[in-house]
Amino acid sequence: MPASDPPSAIADDVPWSEKITLYDEAHFVTYLRLLDASAAGACDAEMCRIVLGIDPVKEPDRAKRALDSHLRRARWMTEQGYRQLL
Repeated sequence: MPASDPPSAIADDVPWSEKITLYDEAHFVTYLRLLDASAAGACDAEMCRIVLGIDPVKEPDRAKRALDSHLRRARWMTEQGYRQLL
């Protein structure tokens, strides 16, 4: 997966709602990149560094929390959130 500039203002925890939020709209590409990277077998460290722009060596707790939160939201988008886009 080629490196690119990560989106600005990656939250440590995705703001959760049962509706698509402004944060979701600003991070659709991030969610898609994480889902793609996960499906391709990328390791957590790669996803944190390349997709989220967080150094997992310098900030291991933040990196894990942000990755878990964003992957959980990305999966929610594919299971439920997409319905709100239709």
